[in-house]
Amino acid sequence: MLFLLSPAKSLDYDTPLPEGVGHTLPQFVPQSTRLIEVLRQKSPQDVAALMGISDPLAALNVARYAAWRPKFTAANARQAVLAFNGDVYEGLQARSLTLDELDWAQRHVAILSGLYGVLRPLDRMQPYRLEMGTRLATDAGANLYQFWGASIAEHLNRQLAADATPVVVNLASQEYFKSVDRKVLKARVIECVFEDWKGGAYKVISFHAKRARGLMARHAIRHQVATPRQLEGFDLEGYAFASAASTPERLVFRRKAA
Repeated sequence: MLFLLSPAKSLDYDTPLPEGVGHTLPQFVPQSTRLIEVLRQKSPQDVAALMGISDPLAALNVARYAAWRPKFTAANARQAVLAFNGDVYEGLQARSLTLDELDWAQRHVAILSGLYGVLRPLDRMQPYRLEMGTRLATDAGANLYQFWGASIAEHLNRQLAADATPVVVNLASQEYFKSVDRKVLKARVIECVFEDWKGGAYKVISFHAKRARGLMARHAIRHQVATPRQLEGFDLEGYAFASAASTPERLVFRRKAA
């Protein structure tokens, strides 16, 4: 079973790393290098327009692209799950996981990335910004979905090759999950949906749903979840499985009050 997460825009390269955490290297460095070469041709104004970001943020990322190197070291990179710092990762709380739990996550969690394709939690990552939905033209096509093509799904297939009944649990956003070619992917896909009670109805509230995706990943890691049925036991921060609203491929979890 493999759990997919989105990356985060917010990054933390300042907080000291926990002791004893190992690292691995990203698996698509040649592809990342090609993307960096394309990005280096763009001015701060180009980047601001392409990504819809402010001038200072564009300048920061142009500097990141210039500094990026195909060699990943303790000086220029850190483990992805400890570098990402958005709502999902506040739910995941990777710093509080044990080394054994991080080792399990390394084998069962995959972070989708516009620049890196797929990151394992302990893959070293240099800082960047490149969302999967960015319309960055390359020699492979007009956007990143065309650039990555079938390679992400093929990679996930290899990671799941030892499983008799491979299952992917999608905790990523649709923007990122679209990068997984469903025609190529050989696994069953289960979506987890998190709804909160608001205005007299249950609905997906973006901030809460992002955090809940991280909480579900944390639940899976702490309990070494191996079957779809075990997912139904998720109960962190007041969520509970809503059987009547769910299907085998779409598990709904609801919460009355945040």
